[in-house]
Amino acid sequence: MSKTKNGSQGKLGGLSDRTSDVILVIFSLLILIIVAYPLYYILVASFSNPYDVYAGKTFLLPSGFTLDGYKAVFADDSILSGYWNSIVYTVVGTIFSVAMIYLVAYPLSCSDLPGKKLISIFFVITMYFGGGLIPTYLIVRDTGIMQTIFAMFLPGGVAVGNMIIARNYFETSIPASLKEAADIDGASKLRIFVSMIIPLSMPILSVMTIFSMVAYWNDWFTALIYMRGDQAPLPLVLRNVLIKSSTSAAQASMVSGGYAELNKLTEMIKFSSIIVAAAPMLIAYPFVQKYFEQGFMSGAVKG
Repeated sequence: MSKTKNGSQGKLGGLSDRTSDVILVIFSLLILIIVAYPLYYILVASFSNPYDVYAGKTFLLPSGFTLDGYKAVFADDSILSGYWNSIVYTVVGTIFSVAMIYLVAYPLSCSDLPGKKLISIFFVITMYFGGGLIPTYLIVRDTGIMQTIFAMFLPGGVAVGNMIIARNYFETSIPASLKEAADIDGASKLRIFVSMIIPLSMPILSVMTIFSMVAYWNDWFTALIYMRGDQAPLPLVLRNVLIKSSTSAAQASMVSGGYAELNKLTEMIKFSSIIVAAAPMLIAYPFVQKYFEQGFMSGAVKG
């Protein structure tokens, strides 16, 4: 029977630490390739000739390099206004959503809140049952916020799933003894919330901010229902650009020789639009990744 010496890397019948690390690294790389390659493929395809893409000639590098897709996307004057609208909706909506999450999640994390269970059940019910699109539309219309920025974030101001995550964080990661000590020292509940809870919950705050940013940046359906014309955010603008190009390609089929080129341009616009819409979030994520990971790790370990 073999023995493990002091400082050895493994146990009898098991894998050494080095072997386990190698296996984990290889497994992580495989997951990374599976997740990241489709987006990389879209990026490469956006600079490639669509016919080469469909012929399978595009794999790691662009084939038939071209910028025609991006030129067609940015040729539309509404792209810049769409970018600006998306930035405004995302910033304002994220601030409002995160504020509402905190104002709801923290009280629900307090054990002395009257009716805590009933209020929690009320919020959970909204995750499974809703009034539907038509009642929501009528409420937005009758409250007078149609075609205003408020229509983009007021109807869904509290993301219940995110609120539950934040509530669990407050319950498990912030010791109750700290709040009790502050209360004994005479601090009001508002003072405790502002001076203690918010600074101690920066990791989960960053997670909620990222979730909200991505949701508002990608939201085009809300704008489709409640906004008009130059109020459209970037995803809706890109959708309209793609529809216009597809319609033009369909009409060109009636003209000899015109369909092939317009269809080619339509395909390039599809790939380019995905990159144009995703680029801001991809650029921003590395700067907040550290806080994002801290938020999940701190929320996963009980205090």
